[in-house]
Amino acid sequence: MLKGNLSEVTEFILAGLTDKPELQLPLFLLFLGIYVVTVVGNLGMITLILFSSQLHTPMYFFLSSLSFIDLCHSTVITPKMLVNFLAVKNTISYPECMTQLYAFLVFAIAECHMLAVMAYDRYVAICNPLLYNATMSYQVCSWMVLGVFSLALIGTTTHTVCMLRVHFCEADTINHYFCDLYPLLELSCSDTFINEVVVLCFSVFNIFVPTLTILSSYVFIIASILRIKSTEGRSKAFSTCSSHISAVAIFFGSLAFMYLQPSSVSSMDQGKVSSVFYTIVVPMLNPLIYSLRNKDVKFALNKFLERKFFL
Repeated sequence: MLKGNLSEVTEFILAGLTDKPELQLPLFLLFLGIYVVTVVGNLGMITLILFSSQLHTPMYFFLSSLSFIDLCHSTVITPKMLVNFLAVKNTISYPECMTQLYAFLVFAIAECHMLAVMAYDRYVAICNPLLYNATMSYQVCSWMVLGVFSLALIGTTTHTVCMLRVHFCEADTINHYFCDLYPLLELSCSDTFINEVVVLCFSVFNIFVPTLTILSSYVFIIASILRIKSTEGRSKAFSTCSSHISAVAIFFGSLAFMYLQPSSVSSMDQGKVSSVFYTIVVPMLNPLIYSLRNKDVKFALNKFLERKFFL
């Protein structure tokens, strides 16, 4: 029988990625490098879009929002992870754990829907180019971004409220490198059926709905591209979508592996590897994908550097 306050556990121990001491320093250096690239890449992308007038379009407005989400998403997870690589005992207090869980879910859910919004933007640009400026006005784009964060806050608040009703008695070691839903539910000494149903339902909504939006958009996009007669026109149209397709494939693939299966079936050790992709690797890759494979960004970057250093 449960006694006492909401939680008898006042702090948790994070198991981390590995329990091998010889791997702690190499992994620290690896993820420190990834985090530096993530911060520089995403802050650089936001700054470049902000100060380059030729990038003041809906596509880059959404891209700057995605960079903000990626920067925050990585910052919620990676600094604590880096500290834990060097700490003798990897602990996190109960309030800190719930705060990390809330912040992580906000930006993870926001990224799902932001990628869907970006796919819709590409659909309008390629399939209805004459109506693009009217359809994707500044007001519409602002409301779409506001909608993305509203969905994220609603989903996150629901998950967190459900988690706060869960009791933790004796087990205090989280088999993960951050406070995530399934690893926390595994430690519970109370019934978690409602939590698991909520996780599965919201995961279906936040993964399947954006995925269906993206797939539907690209079905129409591909059909429009195939109707373009010139090879150069096809190549140019496809190049505007290829970066987004790459980002979507990596993010949704790793996210679906972690959340679209019951906790009894999923392996936490496999889940850690999957989590590394969508919490740490994807936020680093997105600005690289969109900058290295985008002529407009390269051109704007060259002009920005010329203004700053050669004038």
